[in-house]
Amino acid sequence: MTVDQSIDKARAYFLSEAHIYGCAETTCVVLQEAFGLPNATDASAAMVLNGGVAWRGGICGVVSGAAMAVGRLAEQRVTGHKNAKRVARQIIDRFIDAFEAVYGSADCRDLIGQSIHSDQDHTAFIESELWRDVCMRQIEFAVQKLCPLYNEQIWRETVRAIGEE
Repeated sequence: MTVDQSIDKARAYFLSEAHIYGCAETTCVVLQEAFGLPNATDASAAMVLNGGVAWRGGICGVVSGAAMAVGRLAEQRVTGHKNAKRVARQIIDRFIDAFEAVYGSADCRDLIGQSIHSDQDHTAFIESELWRDVCMRQIEFAVQKLCPLYNEQIWRETVRAIGEE
């Protein structure tokens, strides 16, 4: 799947009027699909990460969902769990640096400029449709940056660049 196809899929999942997938779920599933991981459409582990974990405004669900997918990919491609964990952590650390450089923060509350912790706040946020623009751009950023890791050559170059091969 190309980056553009993955972004199209992310838009379809995230912008669906059914509101099935939040930011973390969308990012996790789209990257898992792009990476060709088994059970790629299983978003269950990411469902509580939307809105900065349980809508509490902490680390952005996009970042969390991306971290989950990259962790699964590293586990498949790197020998030894400890080594896979180190590689995944370093890839995501660099991703967070790039994310913060563009968006100024990796915390949901900062990114959307409001709390969504209460049901009323979350409903107001959904009704504002701010998520359709702000959050969608962040999902696209994650897919753009991380989707190419599906390619074995790009994966090897990335791992080599972080000094893990």
